[in-house]
Amino acid sequence: MRYSIIVPVYNRPDEVDELLQSLCEQTVKDFEVLIVEDGSVKPCKDVCDKYASILDLHYYAKENSGPGQSRNYGAERANGEYVIILDSDVVLPAGYLQAVEDELKQNPCEAFGGPDATHPSFTPIQKAISYSMTSFFTTGGIRGGKAKLDKFYPRSFNMGIRRDVYLQLGGFTKMRFGEDIDFSYRIVEAGFMPRLFPEAWVWHKRRTDFRKFFRQVYNSGIARINLEKRHPGTMKLVHLLPTVFTLGVIGLLLISLFWALACVPIILYSLLLCIDSSIKNKSLWVGLLSIPAAFVQLMGYGFGFIESWWKRCVLKQDEFTAFEKNFYK
Repeated sequence: MRYSIIVPVYNRPDEVDELLQSLCEQTVKDFEVLIVEDGSVKPCKDVCDKYASILDLHYYAKENSGPGQSRNYGAERANGEYVIILDSDVVLPAGYLQAVEDELKQNPCEAFGGPDATHPSFTPIQKAISYSMTSFFTTGGIRGGKAKLDKFYPRSFNMGIRRDVYLQLGGFTKMRFGEDIDFSYRIVEAGFMPRLFPEAWVWHKRRTDFRKFFRQVYNSGIARINLEKRHPGTMKLVHLLPTVFTLGVIGLLLISLFWALACVPIILYSLLLCIDSSIKNKSLWVGLLSIPAAFVQLMGYGFGFIESWWKRCVLKQDEFTAFEKNFYK
């Protein structure tokens, strides 16, 4: 078996249906699929049963333990030479596995990852959120873009690793947010160098509204401090920018109460986002929605970062007690 595709699932039967349908259309067929139901109230077993005669599909149900532990559960039962980790909210183009195969044949490696893209069927809000998470003007391109401010680290929505290396490193930790970056850091620390496969991209739906999106990026901001504590020296300038942005926006808004021109930088940045997103998405409406999406993304992350810094660095709380409800069962 060449590939084992592992998908942790929590209350997402409709998403699993779309993902499995896209796997049926892969031009490379040498793979198995392991769906790991992570204590869902809305299981996807009926969906998986539809594809049982089409795909080499294995369905497992277990108690809720978080996405990282569910991926480990699948990896322990996998048979492939390579393990490919996907989120349940992605859809694959038909040539995804062929792109992975071509890269591995040309230049074999132990770990890799690919970028994400926006599907035409996505809602305007999903497109705006996708823009905010991938644009150089918001994340610095660190999520798989060609222009980036930091080196590439695979993320769990589209990550591959040789199964023996996965098991050697012990897989994902019990972190509930940032666990994929933690794993990528440990891959590098073990002497392996993950590669970006630019043509092995996926359509990634991400969150469907700004409230859910805020909670996601807020937890990512919390995770950044925890990652630095686990892997000293990994925090880069790009990781600090959302917090600087957050404090800057708050400061400018306060100053604008007495001097209206203080809002000019915010207006210019918003205009830049709108123009860039409108061109890339061919939609002025998506461009306009990209403005709040970017502010939610940057300031949500910034507020999470500040809370984590206060609890971990000032109050000296450990990772478990500071964020037990966020990260651990």
